[in-house]
Amino acid sequence: MCPADVHPEEDRPAGERAAQPVEVRARGLVVTEGPLSRRVQVVLRYGPDVEPGCVRFVLPGGGGSWTFPRAVLERGLRAPSHAGNIDVWPCGRVQTVVEFHSPEGTAVVVQFDASALRGFLRRTYASASEPVTH
Repeated sequence: MCPADVHPEEDRPAGERAAQPVEVRARGLVVTEGPLSRRVQVVLRYGPDVEPGCVRFVLPGGGGSWTFPRAVLERGLRAPSHAGNIDVWPCGRVQTVVEFHSPEGTAVVVQFDASALRGFLRRTYASASEPVTH
């Protein structure tokens, strides 16, 4: 489960703003042991359809989805970070690697441009500060 860094909607104090949905498609490179790495579009989500304080990464083609604390992604841009079945670490100055582990024990390793992940994080924090329209 994701530790909350925001209140669930039903527990939100009066006047506090709800997070607006954020969905970004980020290009990643699925890294394999062999020479057959492939480029993919990964959907990054944040908002009401995701547990509070968490982000969701959805791999294409039924590759699975993982929900994990937003703080893990943020820390992983600077130093190795881990939570549950997710590992995130910087790879050089401009790349970040996210390793997704399945319950079956297999792992998918995706390398992203760190700037795409930073941009997504900025949008998630900005979405929580935007007014809610009713």
